[in-house]
Amino acid sequence: MRAGAYSPNHIGNDAAIFNAAAEQLRKRGCEVNVYSEEQFRNTDIKEDVILNMCREQESIAKLQNLEDKGKLVINSGYGIENCTRERMTRILLGHHIPYPDSLLVNTNESVIEDLKNAGFTSCWIKRGDFHAMHKEDVSYCRHPEEAQEMLHEYFYRGIKRAVINRHLVGDLIKFYGISGQPFFFWFYPFDEGHSKYGYEAVNGKSQGLYFDEDGLKKMCQEASDILDVKIYGGDCIVDVDGTVRIIDFNDWPSFAPCRNEAAPYIAKCVLSAVKAWRKKSN
Repeated sequence: MRAGAYSPNHIGNDAAIFNAAAEQLRKRGCEVNVYSEEQFRNTDIKEDVILNMCREQESIAKLQNLEDKGKLVINSGYGIENCTRERMTRILLGHHIPYPDSLLVNTNESVIEDLKNAGFTSCWIKRGDFHAMHKEDVSYCRHPEEAQEMLHEYFYRGIKRAVINRHLVGDLIKFYGISGQPFFFWFYPFDEGHSKYGYEAVNGKSQGLYFDEDGLKKMCQEASDILDVKIYGGDCIVDVDGTVRIIDFNDWPSFAPCRNEAAPYIAKCVLSAVKAWRKKSN
C-alpha cells in the first residue's frame, strides 16, 4: 500500500482502489497478501508478483532490486521513478509527447531573464526531485518576478531542482487509464469539485472545448509505455484549437470517480502481465 505521507488528501481513496484491485484478483483465484509500505520495506519479500502503490525512495529502490532479480513488479519501480517531475519532463519532451514548454533549473539560480527570453509570463514551479507531497511542492506564479521569489522558497526548503512549466490556458482535464485495457476515464475536475490542492481553480470552469478523445487515449497509452507505468492517471489541458497537452502523469492515482469500474481492469492488466512474464521466464 502507499504510505499516508504520499497520499495528500487522498489516503482513503488510495487505500480503496488498492483494496478493490486486490479483491478483484482474489475473485480470479489469486492469493493476495497485503503489506503497508513500511512492512514492505522491512520484510523479506517471497512473492514473485508485486503489485504496489509505493512512493518512498527506499521502497522504490527495493522494488527496482526485486525487479532486477526477476520478480514481476507493477508498477515498475523504474516507472515510478520516471514519474518524478524532472525525469518525467525530460522523458516526455524527449519522446515528443505534447507537453508544456519547460525550464529545468537549480533553485538557487536567477531565472527572470531566462523566463522572459522563453516568453513565459504565468507559469508553474514544481519540485523536480520527487513526487509532490505538499501543496507547496507545486506553485502557480503570475509573472517571472514572482517565479523567482517562489524558486528561492524552494531552495530554502532544501529542494535543489525544479521544473518550470509554461502555464497553458484552456480546459483542465483529469484522466485515468490502464495499459493494454479498454478502460479509460476522463472528466473536468473543477466542474466536479475534485481537487487535491485547489489549483484547479486557476483554469476554472471548463468551456467544453472540443478535442479528439481517441487521440487523448492514444497519447496517454504512448506516455504509459515510454514511462513504463501500467496503472496511471494525470492531467492535461485542451487548447481552444483542440490541441491536448499532458501537464502531469502519475503512477497509480486514486481513480476516485471511477474506482468500481477501474478495479476489474487493473486485475486483468495484472493477470495479462503475469501470463506474459511466465511465458518469458519459461
